[in-house]
Amino acid sequence: MTSGALGRVETELPGLPEALRRVGEVILDDPAEAARSTIIALAERAGSSPATVTRFCRAFGFSGYAELRVALATETGRAAQAGWGAGVGHEIGPEDPLDKAVEVMAAADARLIQDTAAQLDLDLVARVADAIVAAPRVLLVGVSTSGNVATMFEGRLRRIGIPGWSAGDAHVALSEAALLKQGDVAIGISHRGRTREVMESLAEAGSHGALTVAVTSFARSPLADLADLVLTTASRETTFRLGGLAAVHSQLFVLDAVYVAVAQRTYERTNEAFERTISAVESHRVERG
Repeated sequence: MTSGALGRVETELPGLPEALRRVGEVILDDPAEAARSTIIALAERAGSSPATVTRFCRAFGFSGYAELRVALATETGRAAQAGWGAGVGHEIGPEDPLDKAVEVMAAADARLIQDTAAQLDLDLVARVADAIVAAPRVLLVGVSTSGNVATMFEGRLRRIGIPGWSAGDAHVALSEAALLKQGDVAIGISHRGRTREVMESLAEAGSHGALTVAVTSFARSPLADLADLVLTTASRETTFRLGGLAAVHSQLFVLDAVYVAVAQRTYERTNEAFERTISAVESHRVERG
């Protein structure tokens, strides 16, 4: 991972061991300063050791501190140039004017999408898209907010002729997963990667030979551990939008990237599907006055 580092650190910080968490907190407190610091200076500010900083780097996929510093310098420089910092990290108070609240929301969401795009593994996106194009069945599993995301992705796939089904009920999801076989694809969506219903359904699908894909903000989670492929999302919590709610836009962005890759691979069929479906519903549209 050479980009999107700050988003990953912020998302996974609560689950890190205490020593690594202190390193992460120092980095998030002032990323630009961390990018300028030596490994000894950063370790001192975190109350840890250079060896702990090195373990932190490797936990996030970097070969060492030098590579982390380059990623931080690149990311903070890009953020400053784009003006992403305005409003990011600010809380929305009960007396704040609506324009201020909207500014905070817009800044957080813009940064969230940038973080997601930066950390997205395009090779994995391509592999998932290839599997979906070839699959007789695609099962999407999510609960609550993630279930809504699964339903939206199902609709997009069906619109271009891909046989996809979403299941939010545990019994339905398990039953559908039990009927999958080799060549099919099962995608489990869970912000923290710890939703039991999603994990059980993905495990059931995998036991019958289906390719299993996890969409989660936590690359080191039970759901990620049991999946064949993992697409990571980002999460930026703001006032009133916590946990899974904060990850919705990121989940939609990741799955939209998969959708676009699928549509590219089925270009002629997709265009034909659009024409036929638009024509089918045209009579239900109200004429302009």
